[in-house]
Amino acid sequence: MPQIHARLAGVAVHLPETLRSTTDTEHRVAAAGTGFRPPPGLVHRLTGVERLHVMPDDWQASDLAAAAARKLLADTGTDAGTIDLLLFAAASQDMIEPATSHMVADRLGLRCPVFDVKNACNSVLNALETAHALIAQGSYRRILIACGESPSRAVRWAVPDLRSYLASIPGYTLSDAGAALLVEASAEPGILGCGFTADSASWNVGTLASGGSAHPRGDEHTYFRLDGVGLRRAFERLGPQILDDTLDRLGVRWQDMAAICVHQVSKPYLDQLAERFGLPPDKIPLTVTEHGNAASASLPLQLVRARESGRAGVGDLVALIGLAGGISMGVSVIRL
Repeated sequence: MPQIHARLAGVAVHLPETLRSTTDTEHRVAAAGTGFRPPPGLVHRLTGVERLHVMPDDWQASDLAAAAARKLLADTGTDAGTIDLLLFAAASQDMIEPATSHMVADRLGLRCPVFDVKNACNSVLNALETAHALIAQGSYRRILIACGESPSRAVRWAVPDLRSYLASIPGYTLSDAGAALLVEASAEPGILGCGFTADSASWNVGTLASGGSAHPRGDEHTYFRLDGVGLRRAFERLGPQILDDTLDRLGVRWQDMAAICVHQVSKPYLDQLAERFGLPPDKIPLTVTEHGNAASASLPLQLVRARESGRAGVGDLVALIGLAGGISMGVSVIRL
């Protein structure tokens, strides 16, 4: 039997029309009534983020995912009835039960199997690895990955002091977004390979604790909390070894890539990572300044921007580098 490969047949994003600038964020925190007034421009100086996207009040994560999936199906001319499997991949979710993939499938009118893939901001990258493996083993031929990130619902507005404000800053840079990827069986390899590693002892550097068995109730646990210094140190301990090993295994170099998409938390940290990992800065599509940290939708967003700008096209090599709380790091190399 000929070997079955997987290729990325399409990618699309949905960005809500409503924008919130960092200045708007400062004004809203000041208006929360605690008496604390944020230092003007601090979020922008620390992160480089100028604005982000906020979904409508009556939308859920599944709505963002479905909007991106509809666009993808239309762009690729794909009949929804030909989808064999739907994977919902995001840090966000509509509710604890059932899996959000069911809500997305219902919105799209799908009747195929579904399940969720959840690993913080690496959810889409892990779903891509999962789809690649399932197609290679012959279980499915056409898999839709749908992502809906709704972190605007976990922002803390009432902060009593500067210390609390600094701990809340990551939430002020997180952007709502939807993304979708179509992965199909092919005779030639499109997804060349992936590599992942983790330092799970550092899981507590970033948490959104509500809804699980540890904190089933309580408003205090509904806000995103991140120890930025701890997260940076955890990634420094991991280092670029998994990236270098994966490239060596696949016989490619960073210089071979038309675009290198890297999960973007902030502009300063992106610059530091590029230097530490030896990534050519001119190959990285910058999105965090104009669109904020789109969580696991960040990599599809960068890939779409790379294609729209003509930076990457059919036949080109691209790399997707994921960084996520937990913590985990991974890379996927794809020939478009």
